[in-house]
Amino acid sequence: MTGLTSFYREKEAYLLGIGFIVFLLALWQCVPLLITLPRGYALFFTTPSRIAATFYRLLVEGQIQEHFYVSVAAFLSGLGIAIAVGLPFGIVMGRSRTLDALSDPYVTALNATPRLVWLPLFILWFGIGIWSKVMIVFVGAVFPLLINTYAGVKNVDRVLVNVVRSFGANEWQVMKVVVLPNSLPYIIVGLRLAIGRAILGVVVGEFFGSSKGLGFMIASAASNYKVDVVFAGVAIFMGLSLILTLSVKKLENSLARWRPEAAKNF
Repeated sequence: MTGLTSFYREKEAYLLGIGFIVFLLALWQCVPLLITLPRGYALFFTTPSRIAATFYRLLVEGQIQEHFYVSVAAFLSGLGIAIAVGLPFGIVMGRSRTLDALSDPYVTALNATPRLVWLPLFILWFGIGIWSKVMIVFVGAVFPLLINTYAGVKNVDRVLVNVVRSFGANEWQVMKVVVLPNSLPYIIVGLRLAIGRAILGVVVGEFFGSSKGLGFMIASAASNYKVDVVFAGVAIFMGLSLILTLSVKKLENSLARWRPEAAKNF
């Protein structure tokens, strides 16, 4: 019965979210009918129906696919490297006082540095190809994941660690039984933040140092006053971000069923 209630609550949340999106789109579509825009503003305004028509046209012409593959390749490569580096490094930093003391000043300084300042260096080092975008995505995504993982490891209940150690557990067993499960909520939050930062890195990299990709398509369209194309590109990024974030949230719900507070909702 509890599981059924949770199922309906989850469906209700999705329906409310989708319903509100549909309402806003309908309101946006009706703006030209409700408000008479000055003649000059018509050049900078569009509607959802026009965006959908433009998206379909670009899809048929193959322009969307050409730019989409480039952006997705940079996004997945940079995010994958960020996960491979940030997750284990955050765990080790949280468990090792020596490494924590050595690394914390650098992590703090690099995290506070705007990501955009690295782009000129990456373009000089890697050119305007895909690797400069991969590196800017990596720099943007690695620190949210690393810092959240570190915070999760640091906030593990010491009593649980001592209890497991009292039964003769080694460091790997402590990590497997106590540290990782208790750090999971922090890691998931870090991953959700990393996805947003990674998409931002793709857009920034393609705005300033690329000849292909959705970010390049958006920048080119904006310079030519093609508002429909700009919104079509923005919608793709929003959809990608939404799908990935919901997937991570679904993964979090599946992995967090063991927690008492989560069990109450299932």
